[in-house]
Amino acid sequence: MNKQEFIDAVSNKTGISKKDCGEILEACYEVLAEALKNGDDVSISGIGKWEVRSREARQGVNPRTGESIEISACKAPSFKAGKKFKEDIQ
Repeated sequence: MNKQEFIDAVSNKTGISKKDCGEILEACYEVLAEALKNGDDVSISGIGKWEVRSREARQGVNPRTGESIEISACKAPSFKAGKKFKEDIQ
């Protein structure tokens, strides 16, 4: 399912216009990204928790050449599904 299909499904389920659903989805993304950028975790009961995890620098291998490369440290978003969400998809 891509973004537009997701918006269409939410619109059909809620009766909200596709335009409004798209705006709501964009607003949710902006709020989530801003919270994570500020170092906050975001927990939505029944769905899960988003957080930022730090990855340390490490050695890697270029699969094309076999050459050893340095992978720099970075921050990456992480999502852990909640219990109800896990149960609902099984």
